[in-house]
Amino acid sequence: MSMLEVVNLGKTFTNYHLGITRQAVHHIHFQVEKGQFIGIVGKSGSGKSTILKSIYRTYLPDQGNIFFDSERFGRIDVTQATERQMIYLRKHEIGYVSQFLNVMPRTTSRQLVEKELLEMGESAAVAKLEAEKALTHFELDRELWDTFPNTFSGGERLRLNIAMATVKKPRLLLLDEPTASLDNQSKIKVRQVIEKLKDSGTTLVGIFHDIEFMENLCDQVFDMHSKQLAVIAGGSADES
Repeated sequence: MSMLEVVNLGKTFTNYHLGITRQAVHHIHFQVEKGQFIGIVGKSGSGKSTILKSIYRTYLPDQGNIFFDSERFGRIDVTQATERQMIYLRKHEIGYVSQFLNVMPRTTSRQLVEKELLEMGESAAVAKLEAEKALTHFELDRELWDTFPNTFSGGERLRLNIAMATVKKPRLLLLDEPTASLDNQSKIKVRQVIEKLKDSGTTLVGIFHDIEFMENLCDQVFDMHSKQLAVIAGGSADES
């Protein structure tokens, strides 16, 4: 059984003020086996992020199904899941990393990463230890650990965001251009964590600006133009 199967996915957005409806994605089909990494490539505005947000159920699709092999619920259609089920899946089984950091106010970096582990039932001692390991790995300056991230640079926020999502070692990790504002050294750190998660069985679906980052990391790519899965080659792809 595949870890994730997207079947005939479609999503529209309506601007009621202008009376305009736009088709963001339609007829999207692909499946991801356990432990695989699928990259999504395509032009800006082709709907790549819409697919990830539909899987995470930030967006509710207009058509199609998204089947996820949940450890707790078995094969579940995310499009039909209850809010309670989705809250559980986001806390315990599905991680999401975007370019943007949206966190609770007046909460330090250390507390944010610890909270991800405490929600999974880890002890305070384990949460503290693992949070420090994650913050160290992504080279967030120690002086920032007990600081509120609203003062951070874009790159610092992104490294914190990745630490929060990966520390839980989710069954499925969604990556929405997570290296967009990172320098080369930080990208290497992200790649190391992705490789480690993949080796441990985490399934990944990701969007990246840097096609070279995906080489020898993704098992296949889904092209938004052809709507086909293909093995990534050493050449270029149609990227955003």
